[in-house]
Amino acid sequence: MVSKQPRIAPGRLRELGPINWVVWQVLSRAAGTSDAQLFSTLGRTGGLFRGWLHYSGRLMPGGKLRRHETELVILRVAHLRQCEYETDHHIRLGKRAGITQEILERLRVGPQAPGWSDRERALLTAVDQLVTTRDLDDDAWSALAAHYDEHRLIEIVLLVNQYEGLASTITTLRIQNDH
Repeated sequence: MVSKQPRIAPGRLRELGPINWVVWQVLSRAAGTSDAQLFSTLGRTGGLFRGWLHYSGRLMPGGKLRRHETELVILRVAHLRQCEYETDHHIRLGKRAGITQEILERLRVGPQAPGWSDRERALLTAVDQLVTTRDLDDDAWSALAAHYDEHRLIEIVLLVNQYEGLASTITTLRIQNDH
C-alpha cells in the first residue's frame, strides 16, 4: 500500500529561510493558493530550490514555445504520469492559455483523439514517446521537426523531461495538492 502522507513536510520560515519563504509566498499567490505545497517542500533545499526554479521558469513561462503548447505538454505528461498535483496546478494555469474542458478531455485520450491539428498531434505524439520510451522514433521526430525549429525541438525535449522528473519528485515525496 502506498502512503499518501507527505514524506517531507512543507517548510515554513525556519525551514525555508527568509529568501525561499518570500519566494514561496509570491509563487503561492501567483498560483491562486495560500500554500503552493510544491514550493514550500522544494524550498527546504535552499539555493538548490532557487537554481531549479530559475531553470524551470526558463522553460515555463519563459520558453519560446507558445504558452498553449507548453500547457498541452505539461498536462499530457501529468496525465501519463498520473500526477494529480501537476494536473490540478496546470489545469488552473492552462485555462489562462486557452486550455478548455474539451481540450482536457482530448488530452486524456491522447494524440489519436480527433480534433488536433497536425502540429498538436506531432507534439503530443512526441510527449507520449518521450514519457513511455525515453526516446523519439524517426517518424515522430520528422513529424515534430516539420513544425518546430531546432531551438524549439530541444526545448520540447527539455520541457517533457523537466515535467516528467517533477512528476516523479512530487509522487515520491507525496507532495499534497494545494488547498
